[in-house]
Amino acid sequence: MANYLITGAAGFIGSRAAEMLLEEGHHVTGIDNMNDAYDVRIKEWRLKRLAARPNFTFLRLDISQKEILEQAALVKQKGAPAFDAVINLAARAGVRQSVENPWVYVDTNVTGTLNMLELCHRQGIPKFILASTSSIYGANAPLPTPEEASSDYPLQAYAASKKGAEALCHTYHYLYDLDVTVFRFFTVYGPAGRPDMSMFRFAQWISEGHPVKINGDGEQTRGFTYIDDIVGGIAAGLAPLGYEIINLGGHETIKINDLILLLETLIGKKALIEHLPAHPADMLASWANVEKAKRLLDWAPQVSLQQGVANLVEWYQAERTWASQVDTR
Repeated sequence: MANYLITGAAGFIGSRAAEMLLEEGHHVTGIDNMNDAYDVRIKEWRLKRLAARPNFTFLRLDISQKEILEQAALVKQKGAPAFDAVINLAARAGVRQSVENPWVYVDTNVTGTLNMLELCHRQGIPKFILASTSSIYGANAPLPTPEEASSDYPLQAYAASKKGAEALCHTYHYLYDLDVTVFRFFTVYGPAGRPDMSMFRFAQWISEGHPVKINGDGEQTRGFTYIDDIVGGIAAGLAPLGYEIINLGGHETIKINDLILLLETLIGKKALIEHLPAHPADMLASWANVEKAKRLLDWAPQVSLQQGVANLVEWYQAERTWASQVDTR
């Protein structure tokens, strides 16, 4: 039984990671500032489910504030580290929103990461996991994309802030021998996902008869990754690895147009398509090379796109009374 600190615990990935670790019998302390980057009702829904579980403690804190380092609940207990690992999943995410307000992305993704790394250093916490992103590979990445591909030309502040966070992780590994695993996630989806992401949006818009807004012609492709596969990778990454950057991504890619056809079939309704101009912050394609995850973690995605999307639609229909009201702008 271990003690883990998860930042972004009311977020999509953070809440599911907390659930799975709690199910394994571990203790989890969750941090979240409950910001309104997207509709807070879905964060409250996730957090309510966690709060009902034994061995879960919630702290409403902002990792971008340096004062977090002095929080009594996060310091050593009788000389021993309070946590076996910090799993830093708190982030401002979203490529398009980062064009509008890049400052908040630097605050959370760079300064917040720095604060959590410093917490590990000061408190003797031996393991740090960072959530990074496939967006870091930019516009001209080879497909499928290996970790060695260039990340020097980010297309927006979101990817740039994650590049900065990764650099800080290496600094703390080099200076203090902190064991760090950086995961670059490829388009995560599933039940209770982010409402500013395409999967949730499309499911809601088709179900409720709203126009389905597509940036560009819909021929862009994504390697979607089911949430439980992502969390399984995070759990495997808690092992000592030194310093590693590892892709976690789905084994299937799909065009946005074909994704809408799949959702139409599962929901049983036709989409009302509205095309918008392509956004310059968007990548045209993403597809992960996950050979490194297989080699180091014995990890591979297990959930098919067909099954994962069906699970999402089933969840939406079960929670439709309130999920239909969630703001997806």
